[in-house]
Parts: sequence; structure tokens; C-alpha cells
Amino acid sequence: MMMLGRSLRAVALVWLVLGAAACRTSHPNGRLFADLPEDHAATVAIDAPNTIPREPAMQVHFLEIVTPDVDAICATYAETHGVTFSEPVPEFGNARTAPLSDGGMMSVRAPMHSAEEPIVRAYLLVDDIQAATAAAEASGALIAHSPLELPGYGTFAIFIHGGVHHGLWQR
Repeated sequence: MMMLGRSLRAVALVWLVLGAAACRTSHPNGRLFADLPEDHAATVAIDAPNTIPREPAMQVHFLEIVTPDVDAICATYAETHGVTFSEPVPEFGNARTAPLSDGGMMSVRAPMHSAEEPIVRAYLLVDDIQAATAAAEASGALIAHSPLELPGYGTFAIFIHGGVHHGLWQR
């Protein structure tokens, strides 16, 4: 782990040096971090990765993978992450499920009809799925699946925005 950290720092330093060289020709004073002392810029970028202001966090509660090769995908995740997938769960379109570390769930299922293409869709946890769905629609999203309760699991909805499928989940 220590070796990986040093390797990442080395990569970050190379990136900073190359980025700084590129910026020297386009930034008015030729400096990547104009408001910091000359010798401080690289250490800030490498040693302070969590300087982005924190807002309320989004949480992936359900991760859905749709694929024609369910068994192979489940085997790959089982091998790479040491998880065990369930038998097909009818409430999730006969998806096989495995737990996520934060209490959420992952599912892998076959397409439900001939027009459904392979996809990976994350469902973000929301407090009020009706309000979240309305907000998505008001922002220009197409509601692909209105909120639907899955007894014992919660309520989900799907919207499409920017050509990407997005999921919402309320417990």
C-alpha cells in the first residue's frame, strides 16, 4: 500500500510538471497556481487531496447491470471482489444480487425484452422520490420509469438526461 501511495504521488508530480509547463505559455504570469508561492503549488496538489468543499453527499444505493451474459459477469465480480451473488430475485427482473459495502445492493440481470440493451445504471438514494422525479423532469429529463414501489425494498424511478440513464431510489 505504501508503494502504491508513492507511485501515485510520482504520477501526480509528473502530471503537475507537465501541466505547469503547458500552462506557462497560456497563463498570463506563466504559473499554474498563480495565487500560491512558487514552491508551494506542487505540495498542495499532492498532499491535500480533500480540499474540495463538502456538500451533502450522494449515495449509490442500487447498482444495476443489464447484460446478456449474467453468469459470466457475476463470476467476474465474485472473483475480483469476493462476493456471493444470490439466485435470481423475481422482484428485480430475475436479477442476481450482491451486497455493496455501504448497505446498498448490486444486481446483474438479462435484458427483459429484445429492445433493452446492455447498460450499467446507478440508482442514487433520495429522501423524496416524487420530488426528485419532478425536479429531474423540470430540468429537461425524460422520465423513463415513473416511481414504482418494490415491497420490502423501496421505490425506484428512472430518467434519461443527456443520453444517459439515471436511477433514483427511496428506501
